[in-house]
Amino acid sequence: MNIAGSHYRGIWCTQDGHVRVVDQTRLPFEFAIQDLVTAADATRAIRDMVVRGAPLIGATAAYGMALAARHDASDAHLVEAGRALKATRPTAVDLAWAVDRMQRVLSALAPAQRESAAFLEAAVISDTYVDQCRDIGRHGIEVIRDLKRSRQRVNILTHCNAGWLATVDWGTALSPVYMAYDAGIPLHVWVDETRPRNQGASLTAFELAAHGVPHTVIADNLGGHLMQRGQVDMVIVGADRVTAGGDVCNKVGTYLKALAARDNGIPFYAAMPVSTIDWSIETGADIPIEERSSVELTHMTGRTAEGELATVRVVPEGSPALNLGFDVTPARLVTALITERGLCAANRTALRNAYRDPRAVSE
Repeated sequence: MNIAGSHYRGIWCTQDGHVRVVDQTRLPFEFAIQDLVTAADATRAIRDMVVRGAPLIGATAAYGMALAARHDASDAHLVEAGRALKATRPTAVDLAWAVDRMQRVLSALAPAQRESAAFLEAAVISDTYVDQCRDIGRHGIEVIRDLKRSRQRVNILTHCNAGWLATVDWGTALSPVYMAYDAGIPLHVWVDETRPRNQGASLTAFELAAHGVPHTVIADNLGGHLMQRGQVDMVIVGADRVTAGGDVCNKVGTYLKALAARDNGIPFYAAMPVSTIDWSIETGADIPIEERSSVELTHMTGRTAEGELATVRVVPEGSPALNLGFDVTPARLVTALITERGLCAANRTALRNAYRDPRAVSE
């Protein structure tokens, strides 16, 4: 992704060994870079949502393990670092997947070899995410291209943020959008604000504006009305965990978009790489749903007319608030999954056929 003429990834390691991330908590009002020096820094970045989005969480966890190995490459320290990283965000399966992969690689090596191997492996994981997201875009653009044949412009609705900020680069749901826009296909994106943290209004809108993609931010509850009026041609979202049976867990509010899309005959797609599939569970009922601080719901932060950032309370004092971060869209509501290997029906047979190579699952 290019920002003011410079290319950035969501996370990267410099030639002199510094791990850096884009601080998403300061967007859209300030584009800032944060250094991760220790495994604890990586843990805090994931927990506090300096970084977020399943693939980027996975890449950050991988670099967190590398930073742990730089400080202390002993078995005990790496086990503890992995435990702390896994405890930060329970829903996104890429987190545990990346930690487990790093631990498998490092446990087979002598402690003296682990630091260099860890940074190499973290770079491989990050680069693989970029390649996979590019391939997701390559397959997803065909969906947009097919829709364009029967209309002047393709109107796309998305929820939360599943662009380059969430995935190291390119994105999952937004990768096909960027490729279609770059290919000259007329399109417009309806951007759900995505309460309570407003990842759509702050992050997706920021990304699309930086790339020049036409878009409009809407209230979360407006999507169904736009579908009824024929102003939405497709819905595409990312995913934090997909079960072996094809159920899709994503930012809370996604399920309602899928229901509205089904009622109005609009295709609903979820885009994700193989690492987001949890082969160990069949249904979404078994996915742990993260409950976050109620402050995210009771308070909002924005820029005042004077240019200052301010946080204000929007809920009456004394009113309790429930802030569950995710919901589950049943496979029956998903038109198709868009993966790095192409479009795939949301069921166990189709997913297993798409990933016949067992290494795609285990590594």
